[in-house]
Amino acid sequence: MTPSDIDTNAFSALSLDRRSLLKGAASAAALSLMPSMSFAQAAAAKESPDLAKLVADGKLPPLAQRLPENPDVVTVKELGRYGGSLRRGLRGSSDHNGILKVIGPQNLVRWNVEFTGVVPNLAHKWDVSADATQFTFYLRKGLKWSDGKPFTADDIVFAIEDCVKNTELYKATPSQLVIGGKTVVCEKIDDTTVKFTFAAPYALFLENLATPLGQHTTLFAKHYASQFHPKYNPKLDEVVKAAGVSDWPTLFRAKCGDIEIASRWGNPERPVMDPWVIKEPYTGGATRVVAVRNPYFWQVDQQGRQLPYIDQISYSISQDVESLMLDVVGGKIDYQDRHINSLANKPTLSQNTKRGDYHLVELIAANAQQVQIHLNILHKDPKMREMLGNKEFRRALSLGINRQEIIELVYLGQSEPYQTSPRPGHPWHHAKLAKQYTEFDVPQAKAILDKLGYDKKDSQGFRLRPDGQKVFFGIDVIPTLYPDQVDALELVKRHWADIGIDIKVNTIERALYYTRGDNNDHDAASWSGSGGLDLMFDPRDYLAYHPQGSRYAIPWANWFVSGGKQGEEPPESQKRRMALFDQARGTTDLAKRADLVKQMLDLTYEAFETVGVCLGVNSFGVCKNNLLNVPEKMPDSWSYPNPAPTLPAQYFFKA
Repeated sequence: MTPSDIDTNAFSALSLDRRSLLKGAASAAALSLMPSMSFAQAAAAKESPDLAKLVADGKLPPLAQRLPENPDVVTVKELGRYGGSLRRGLRGSSDHNGILKVIGPQNLVRWNVEFTGVVPNLAHKWDVSADATQFTFYLRKGLKWSDGKPFTADDIVFAIEDCVKNTELYKATPSQLVIGGKTVVCEKIDDTTVKFTFAAPYALFLENLATPLGQHTTLFAKHYASQFHPKYNPKLDEVVKAAGVSDWPTLFRAKCGDIEIASRWGNPERPVMDPWVIKEPYTGGATRVVAVRNPYFWQVDQQGRQLPYIDQISYSISQDVESLMLDVVGGKIDYQDRHINSLANKPTLSQNTKRGDYHLVELIAANAQQVQIHLNILHKDPKMREMLGNKEFRRALSLGINRQEIIELVYLGQSEPYQTSPRPGHPWHHAKLAKQYTEFDVPQAKAILDKLGYDKKDSQGFRLRPDGQKVFFGIDVIPTLYPDQVDALELVKRHWADIGIDIKVNTIERALYYTRGDNNDHDAASWSGSGGLDLMFDPRDYLAYHPQGSRYAIPWANWFVSGGKQGEEPPESQKRRMALFDQARGTTDLAKRADLVKQMLDLTYEAFETVGVCLGVNSFGVCKNNLLNVPEKMPDSWSYPNPAPTLPAQYFFKA
């Protein structure tokens, strides 16, 4: 099987229908050759002037020694010029994924711009066994980390075998590396060849590597990270003590980071394979983050000129959306979608395009749900567990939501009542699941609650549990990430008060949100529902797949990813769904995969574990008019961490 077979046929993750949903993104974003004579002189230089000076001064090896023998050639739409600082904004101290979605991820493969398949990246080719259990990757020869040290198969084996599979560092192996209940085996064939072997067919492994959660394979440089690992440093206890931390995993994460933690961007000494390298770190108290060009970056344009074109990325750190909006309207932001792209902000941003010298780009929604409410059905408190774990209780809550009011007031009419399901038009769309209990029916909701034994009320009209305690719970939400969800949940609070249910909209920082979820300390939590177009990469709302994302049943997710060693054993419905999902991601037969997914969604429908509000809506970003090679449309998905797959390394500023 060849890479081209994998990309276009059995291993394509996306259906023709999904491609049609994204039609237009490709034409707008196509990186096709359109040479510009105005750049003829600049094109003669194969590297940026700042790096050329370092070479001339003897402080940096020549470009030929820094690039791999076969660099990744990016055919850009318009040949760029070197220079400039790309200005973006972050919110608070836990907005680390705002950095990831531009600077990374870098992995063995990456998404094509259209989000229809994978293409070579750090690996220039790969082989897949006929049964899709073995994947052999061939690295580009001469790849180097940002500090100039070689990137080889040893780094990948170290990352998987010594780090990801270490139970002190990871409570459970990430689910992207587990199939058939067993963890992958990663082995070095030679310096530029590495093989992954799975216990069962894993047809979607390549596509999973292209997502942010597939980055573990290339995240840790062995020559650097091994000094913080007990297998390689016999004096590590002394290092841990000197650092003033409790244990070696804490030190390792502080120095080497992980996919979704702030410390990934907090250590300028950490070698990376990214186009830009952290110079001013993302740490507590920082007012900005700066990343500068990686002199050893391994991509070039079609004329052999090293990328990135742009010198550095500068992130200003704001504490509120208003500050970010002022920066955008004032022309102080070059590209931004995160935090400002609520529909409520769109009129203001549209009216000020001339003043800010920018235009809007369209982000095509891949999520199924705009506001997915995960009630913690495995709550630590037995009484809360009994209440939230009751399907009829969840049905009453769903019937008590006036979704149309939320859609009109918060989303300007640009959505529809929706529970969860692949999006309309997708071949896996499940109409019954999508519309399950989405009608607004207050009398029925009240009758259900009465029948469940919550018929007594306090002096304020709120229902009481059989033990006399008020029916009350909080819903955790991250206002810096989802300000629209705060508005939507405040309306849900009012709706539920009308049926006698009292809640608190618990606005918290992202770091605390994750901590509470990891420890199963939350009553409920909201997120944007996954699996609208990318179900095979993020099925968290359909089964307890993600130890951080499936917040309605974190202990079940921990049980799955640990092979039953941790967490709590799930019911048969969840076990069956996980088995179906494993079969679906293992098969190359697309018709069989569709049938397996339908069976899985049927079981999700029967269980009704999460409560949705409305279908995810298309969004937007702002782009300065002098920033070129930026697509006018792009998918908007965590699995496609936009704008990274559009290769910001080939963005540039017009003279």
